[in-house]
Amino acid sequence: MGLLLEIGNGALAITATLTGLGLVFAALLIARLISPRSFSLRKAEPYECGIPTRGESMIQFKAGYYIFAILFLIFDVETVFLYPWSVVMKNLGPQGLLCIGIFMFILILGLAYAWRKGALKWT
Repeated sequence: MGLLLEIGNGALAITATLTGLGLVFAALLIARLISPRSFSLRKAEPYECGIPTRGESMIQFKAGYYIFAILFLIFDVETVFLYPWSVVMKNLGPQGLLCIGIFMFILILGLAYAWRKGALKWT
């Protein structure tokens, strides 16, 4: 009976995956078939809020802003991982404490590396 349930679960997973892929491809095919197509030089121009561009529109941004934003996202997501751990901390015992200690050590190591490289400076 256990083998039959395992086969049933596998078949269910395969069926769900194939159904999902089939629906995605069906939606893409229907969109391609019913969408209007017209090409012109005017449509190929970049759209800038209705205002024609003048001069060079490509300007260089400081990469530090992007690095700072990525660091914020990384540490923000890591904080989200700390919340479920804190909820079940008593059930995990010493092994859970050791795992979160390693996790926090890696986080602090990454923060120290970013700080030392100057990624947290705005100037």
